[in-house]
Amino acid sequence: MTAPVWHGVHVATALPFNDDLTVDYDGYAEHVRFLAAGGCDGVCPNGSLGEYQTLSDEERARVVRTAVEAAPDGFHVMPGVAAYGAAQARRWAEQAAEAGAASVLLLPPNAYRADRHAVVGHYREVAKAGLPVVAYNNPIDTKVDLTPDLLAELHQEGLIVGVKEFTGDVRRAYEIAELAPGLDLLVGSDDVLLELGIAGAVGWIAGYPNMIPRATVELYHLATTGDVARALPLYRDLHPLLRWDSKPEFVQSIKLSMDLAGRKGGACRPPRTALSPGQAATITRDTQEVLAKGYR
Repeated sequence: MTAPVWHGVHVATALPFNDDLTVDYDGYAEHVRFLAAGGCDGVCPNGSLGEYQTLSDEERARVVRTAVEAAPDGFHVMPGVAAYGAAQARRWAEQAAEAGAASVLLLPPNAYRADRHAVVGHYREVAKAGLPVVAYNNPIDTKVDLTPDLLAELHQEGLIVGVKEFTGDVRRAYEIAELAPGLDLLVGSDDVLLELGIAGAVGWIAGYPNMIPRATVELYHLATTGDVARALPLYRDLHPLLRWDSKPEFVQSIKLSMDLAGRKGGACRPPRTALSPGQAATITRDTQEVLAKGYR
């Protein structure tokens, strides 16, 4: 049986820029093909790792089209469609559908601390676009928590098919399964992959596969099949890098690791600034140790 298009490892893709910080669309297309060849199941363009907040509307739309055009058969595109307004988010979902995307990833309203009624209305509006919607729970940044009971309400109404769970609280996996059976759990932060994989996750919206797709895809499959004996040593080796996915400097960190691995990470657009010398030294050391062990 074919797995739903939002299952498996979807990479929240970093976006390469040219020297003048215009988008390197050819480089991005090549990166999508690289991730597909590395065993990933899809990509999530226009997430925070893709610096979507700094893109113009035309750039944002073209990034989605570029991902879809570069994706080989069976490789899925799940664009982020976050926006301050529900109508704007719906338009981005419609643009994703027109471009040929398979599903979308949607934050709750994040212009203010939205109440339950506003959150449900937001997801109702975007669901009208017709693509499967994966909710993205990141109360650290949005200040809106998609609690297990709220996720259950959204799922029961048919508004969402899954949730990218980014709180880091692995206990939520069990409560979500109890309150919303049938709602798919997707790992939202790299540094709880093993814990949520054991707890029943069926997908991972991931950061560090941008650098080492094959090793991280292997880790995902070991975790989600319950092969802890083989997963744990690999997880320990990679965890010094994986934990950067949960830090404010995650975009710069992953891009630096990509550069060190021979991929094009490069600079970020403002307001993101360069890493401090200490941060850069730590990430460089940990990346080089992972590469020295042969992980790719």
